[in-house]
Amino acid sequence: MSERLCRRIRGAALGAVLLGLALGGCSGAGSARPSAVPSPSPTRPGPPTTAPDSTHPLSTAPATVPAVTRHDPARGPGWKPGPGSRVVVAPAAGRLADEAALLARELGIPYAGTAPVRTGDIELTLDEKAAGGPESYTVRTGGGRTLITGRDEAGAFYGTRTVKQALRSGGVVPEGTVTDAPARPQRGLMVDIARKPFSARWIEDRLREAADLKLNQFGLHFSDDQGFRIESTTHPEVVSAERLTKAEVRRILALAASLHITVIPEIDSPGHLGAVLKAYPGLRLKDVSGRPVPGAVDIGNPASARLVDELLREYAGLFGGRYWHLGGDEYQALTRKDPEASFPALAALARERHGPGGRVADLATQWVNDRAAVVRALGRVPKAWNDGFFRGGRVTVDKDVQVEYWTGKEIGARPPEEYLAEGRPVVNLNDEYLYYVLGEPNDFTYPTGRRIYEEWTPLVLRGTRPVPGRYEERILGARFAVWCDLAGAQTPEQVARGIALPLAATAQKVWDERTPARSWPEFSALARRLAGS
Repeated sequence: MSERLCRRIRGAALGAVLLGLALGGCSGAGSARPSAVPSPSPTRPGPPTTAPDSTHPLSTAPATVPAVTRHDPARGPGWKPGPGSRVVVAPAAGRLADEAALLARELGIPYAGTAPVRTGDIELTLDEKAAGGPESYTVRTGGGRTLITGRDEAGAFYGTRTVKQALRSGGVVPEGTVTDAPARPQRGLMVDIARKPFSARWIEDRLREAADLKLNQFGLHFSDDQGFRIESTTHPEVVSAERLTKAEVRRILALAASLHITVIPEIDSPGHLGAVLKAYPGLRLKDVSGRPVPGAVDIGNPASARLVDELLREYAGLFGGRYWHLGGDEYQALTRKDPEASFPALAALARERHGPGGRVADLATQWVNDRAAVVRALGRVPKAWNDGFFRGGRVTVDKDVQVEYWTGKEIGARPPEEYLAEGRPVVNLNDEYLYYVLGEPNDFTYPTGRRIYEEWTPLVLRGTRPVPGRYEERILGARFAVWCDLAGAQTPEQVARGIALPLAATAQKVWDERTPARSWPEFSALARRLAGS
């Protein structure tokens, strides 16, 4: 049964039966995209879940960002912390202790562990057999209590975010039942700390904001031409003066894990290695005239691969997440009109390794594959920028390397449909909407939350046109990206303020890409209120 048909069936079935009723033949669509919970919007509630109570009006959905995908209203006072209120966890859900304790601190009430639930409490539990994807959850409020149920810990955590926001926006968790799940499994923020150093505290603040928006990834681009920003034990000579210590990174990673956010590190290569090459000038790529190519490593020199692989292995030991970003973009050797004439040594090596038709692009592609093999052996899923996937060569990028699609403008960039037609998994970082580039160089303009909210969806991978809907299952999600090309254009505080509404809009559309029920003025006012700004 198709995912789209299943969603229609779920929407009808859940409006007609109790929420606990099984949905029969509607299974998920696989790991690429967990099923979101289809539902009426906050202004189009489903039927009540409890008997009518004439003393209270029918409840409305909690005001949250992103908006909950379904709320079944009921009549009753709802729930809010009062004298004697506690946060407890169900006896069989002890692994939710961290989520429960955090919520208790945020609400200013005691955390009572697995104490028996009583009137006035909020309880967290798990139901691994519940309908919906792995990050799905429900929030049931009635009888003076609220119950948060997650498919796993992340789902329960997102339920606590809904409770926190409901109390902040409306003072009460509404009576009835919220049933919620994300449309896409990868949802995040990426920050370029290589060109502009950011403090650990600044990064931690962004992690907390991202978690409240139910984002689950944080990209950390920490190596580029302008800087290498994390302490190194194997190659301290490449590290910039302004950098994060490994102790600070471990603190960041611990916080991210507690917020169910995966940190995705990136050491970009074979381009964007200027900071590393400053310490290793002999590994710089030189053209036929002997001029060094900015940021480009000589991929024909075995020492180049050894150096980068040593760094990859070192930082894989620091970052424990599932993904690793290899970069692969903007290798300047390939921007020349005739790379083979400009770099005859690389051209000869390409023919030696890949036959008479071998090209410099084949060497660059093989470089990405070789680095992918290194991180794959360390248990990571490799990612690379889309303009590192060249067409028409003897070598193609390995099929398991996830495409991070950002542009159709760079040399070598291809329309997104080509990657999708090849069956490749794609993550959306569309530079038309999702790129916040400091100083607005090269025709970039600061993205607005309104454009994202009103125009963009995860299917809009390039420019303003969506790809055909038949490819939607291969689009894993999206990340909003902060690039610091002109590092002095904004202070860290200005960056934080500037990305707040665009990030909130991105979070809304990657959680539920349907046309939102709230207008932009309503949404932006809510987002500001929830952020306390």
